[in-house]
Amino acid sequence: MFAAMRTGSNFLEANLNAMQGVTCHGEVFNPTFIGKSNQMEFMGLSLADRAADPMAFIRTMRAGTQGLSGFRYFHDHDPRVFDAVLEDPLCAKIILTRNPIESYVSLKIAQQTGQWKLTNVNKIKTAQAHFDRAEFEAHLTDLQDFQVKIMHGLQVTGQAAFYIDYDDINDLDVLNGLAAFLGVAGLESLDNSLKKQNPEEISQKVLNADEMERVLSRLDRFNLARTPNFEPRRAPMVPGFVAARQAPLLYMPIKSGPVVDVTRWLERFGGVEGDFTQKTLRQWKRARPVHRSFTVLRHPLARAHETFVAQILNGPFREIRNQLAKVYKLPLPDLGETYPDSKAHRDGFLAFLKWVKLNLSGQTGVRVDAHWASQAAILQGFAQFQSPDVVLREDRLAEGLAFLAAEVGKTPPEIADPCPVFDDTLASIYDAGLEEAARDAYARDYIAFGFQDWRKV
Repeated sequence: MFAAMRTGSNFLEANLNAMQGVTCHGEVFNPTFIGKSNQMEFMGLSLADRAADPMAFIRTMRAGTQGLSGFRYFHDHDPRVFDAVLEDPLCAKIILTRNPIESYVSLKIAQQTGQWKLTNVNKIKTAQAHFDRAEFEAHLTDLQDFQVKIMHGLQVTGQAAFYIDYDDINDLDVLNGLAAFLGVAGLESLDNSLKKQNPEEISQKVLNADEMERVLSRLDRFNLARTPNFEPRRAPMVPGFVAARQAPLLYMPIKSGPVVDVTRWLERFGGVEGDFTQKTLRQWKRARPVHRSFTVLRHPLARAHETFVAQILNGPFREIRNQLAKVYKLPLPDLGETYPDSKAHRDGFLAFLKWVKLNLSGQTGVRVDAHWASQAAILQGFAQFQSPDVVLREDRLAEGLAFLAAEVGKTPPEIADPCPVFDDTLASIYDAGLEEAARDAYARDYIAFGFQDWRKV
C-alpha cells in the first residue's frame, strides 16, 4: 500500500486484514520501527537485518505469511524497496490518497496530542493546529513528488494500481472492489475498531484559519503558471564533452554556444581530449579526484541567431532548410547567398524564431535539434549522467573560467580572443519584436536562468 501519514492507512490496513487470505504487516520499512510503533523485531529479523538486505526481509515476510502478504510504504521509507516493489508485476499496488490540507492538519494535531490511532472515543484528545505556509508547501511537495514517481513507475512498466481516496475507505462496496482486485473474497461488514479522529470542519481545527485560507487561495493548484514543455528528452551527449589534458576541467558544451572559444581556452592546458563514453569518462574522473565540470549558457536570442546563420543559412541542415522554405514558408535566400539588406535578414530571423517555438512545442514534423533545443532541456539531458558543477554565463565568461581554474589549483590562461557576445549582425537588426519572439520561443530558458533583454547583457 503506497500511502502517507494521516491518510487513513491504519483503517484501510485493518480492513485488509479482515479479508480472508490477506495480511498487511504495517510499516515494515519505517526508519525507526518495523511494522508498528516500538516494534524492533519481525519474524526473527532485527532493524540491522532489514537494513543489511531489505529484499531478504521481504522474502522472509512472504514465506512466513499464509496467503497474500503486504505492507504500507510511505515516501520516507527505505528507497531501495520502492523500485523493486514497483517494478514487480506480481505485486499488487494499492494507492491511498487524501486531500493534502486535511492530511497536513491531521498530522499537526496528532503531533500535538500524541494520539495517532483512536479505538475508544472516550479517550479522544483534541487540539487545534497552527498552519505554517512553508511547512505545508513542503508537505505538499513531498506528496506530489511521491505520487508522480509512483505514476511514472506504473506507466513505464505497463501496470495498473487500485486507487482509493480517504473518503472511500469506509465504503463497503469500494473495499469489496479492492478485494476483487486482490483476487480474494469480499467483506460482509467493515472493521470499525478504529474511530475517526477530529471529524470537525477543517476551519475549526486550525488556529489561524483565515491565514490558511489566504495562503491556499494563492497556491497555483492547477499549475496555471507552468511553462508548457513538449520538448523530447535529450541524451547526456557524453561523446561531445571536452576535457583539458593537463587540468582536471571538463567542459559540457551546449551547441550554438561559445564552444570554440571555451575549447581553445582548454587547449592551453596542454591540449584537449574527448570522444568519451560513459565508461571512459568515469575512468577520467576516478583518475582525477579533484575535478570540475562546467557548461556555458548563451543568451537565447544570440544563440538562436548563431543557429540561424551558421546552421540554416550557411550550414549542413539542407533538408531542414528546404522544409522551412517550402513547407513553413520562411523567407530564406538561396543556398550560399545572403539577404539583400538588414530588413530582409531581420524578417527571415523573426520567421525562424516563430518556427522554433512551433518546433519546441511539438507542432512540426521536424526533429528538435540540439543547436536550437532549449538550454534547460540540454542541461536536463546532462543530468541523466551528471549535472555540471558550475553553470557559467557567456557575458562573464573570462571571470567564470578564471574561477574554475583557481578551483583546481591552476593559473588561468587568458581567453585568446574576446567572446563575441555582441554579434554585429544581430545588433544591426535587433528590436523589441525579435526579443519578444525569442522570449516566446525560449520561455523556459528566460524563466529558468533569469535572462534579461539581449541589449542589457
